[in-house]
Amino acid sequence: MDDTDIAILECLQDDGRISNLNLAARVSLSPSACLRRLRALEETGIIAGYRTELDRERLGLDLTIFIELKVERHSQKNSQKVEAALIAIPAVVACHIISGNADFLVEVAAPSLAAYERILIDQILIIDTIVDARSTFAIRTVKSRGPLPLGHLANPA
Repeated sequence: MDDTDIAILECLQDDGRISNLNLAARVSLSPSACLRRLRALEETGIIAGYRTELDRERLGLDLTIFIELKVERHSQKNSQKVEAALIAIPAVVACHIISGNADFLVEVAAPSLAAYERILIDQILIIDTIVDARSTFAIRTVKSRGPLPLGHLANPA
């Protein structure tokens, strides 16, 4: 990966709908060379996909909750079971396996506290290996899904 590839990635993180013509101009390539590089970045999996970011508040999903989950009997089988169950819950928008006092950190988007209560009780706490859940409510989101830092690619340490 060279500086031009990094520039392409930075442009796409800023505007995923940029036309190839405008992208090529911004990274000082011909449109055909830019498209070749873009396809190569997609084929190698560096570009994992494209998506539209929706406004949670305008969609009535005003509540963001982070839940620390602790599981019993640590094993690969139990972890896979919890992961599959959490992935299947539409309100779960992010899930991380973490170190520390908890095993999973889950982000949930919900329209209300009552809706969150139903998600927690009816969908999360029924996962039989979960032994503890601690919720933290976001007051306001300052930054979400920011672009990934790519500076280390240009100047490896």
